[in-house]
Amino acid sequence: MAAGLAGRSAKGKGVWPDMWCVKLSDSQRDALRELIKAQPKASAELVAALEAMDLARWDDLPDASLPWERVSELACAQGIGEADVVWDLTAQPAAMRSQP
Repeated sequence: MAAGLAGRSAKGKGVWPDMWCVKLSDSQRDALRELIKAQPKASAELVAALEAMDLARWDDLPDASLPWERVSELACAQGIGEADVVWDLTAQPAAMRSQP
């Protein structure tokens, strides 16, 4: 588990923590989630932390890779933008996307 603290300095007061940045494994995240859920009365901050953990999980997904040469070719051939080609390709079944 890696953690860092982002804060701001105040005159003579040191650092005030604004947020924690924590990298958790799946099992660590699940354990922390269960600890929060087990609290008899969770504060608004704990509820927000639970929601943030659920949303942050999506940040760990790998980036998508697209065949940009093919997207550009299809866009030029059809006289449409690349975004429209990507939209069309994602709407098709996988078997049709792989056809030239």
